[in-house]
Amino acid sequence: MTHFPADDGENIHLHVSGEGSPLILLHGWTSSHQEWTPFLAALAARHRVYRWDARGHGGHALAHPGSATVERMARDLKNLIDHYKIANATAVGHSMGALTLWQYLRDHGTHGLGKLCLIDQSPRLLTDDDWDHGIYGNFGADRNRQLIDWLREDFAEGVLKLTALGLNQRARQKYEENASGWERLRQALRGQNPEPLIHCWQSLTAADYRDVLARIPLPTLLVYGGQSNFYGGETARYVADTIPNAILNIYEGSDHSPHQWQRERFVRELLEFIDGE
Repeated sequence: MTHFPADDGENIHLHVSGEGSPLILLHGWTSSHQEWTPFLAALAARHRVYRWDARGHGGHALAHPGSATVERMARDLKNLIDHYKIANATAVGHSMGALTLWQYLRDHGTHGLGKLCLIDQSPRLLTDDDWDHGIYGNFGADRNRQLIDWLREDFAEGVLKLTALGLNQRARQKYEENASGWERLRQALRGQNPEPLIHCWQSLTAADYRDVLARIPLPTLLVYGGQSNFYGGETARYVADTIPNAILNIYEGSDHSPHQWQRERFVRELLEFIDGE
């Protein structure tokens, strides 16, 4: 474990492994650098891999918990790129990590980046009368306020409900059965500090990156779960159709973390994408 200094004085925790062209891995909300551990050996054999704990994540205290916003995380990414003098990196963003990359492109352009891989995300999480490609296809401001109330009452259970009570029926069934995997996740979430993570969620659900997609000039690999907890196939196709140079791969049978369910395929396709023209 090492760290790099953000320009607001916070230290952002980071793991750096391997040698080769740079590969930056950005995890999802409530997760940490450990999301990428199953892929590390294969990726670090060919690339210099940077895995952070986004501010407010990974159990690391913040001097200012309210600073855990998507705008600040995008600036943290620029600080990382500048600190390590990274150029032409492939950046992989899962869920919140994809939102962070869209915010980065809006604020900082393609500085330091050469290719993108975005995993199972919508450019706008909340839905309304004119937008049904967000969470569940039906998650407006009222439902988000209810979720935030759940998070403040019992953070761990609120996160589990968000994941379980969506489009993936197997997830709902396992949650209702309180299967062992869900109980392990519940206990892990109870070990986290909710305050910065709730601030972060509010920032993510306030964001709208639909205008960013059509202006992305970088080759982009899209990976979506065929049985995502949050997004139907229409969301994946919207993103693929809007980004000019995008490749869409649907992982059938996989949920919001398709890279975790089909690990060998994900590594193979990511490495082929990085090495290709």
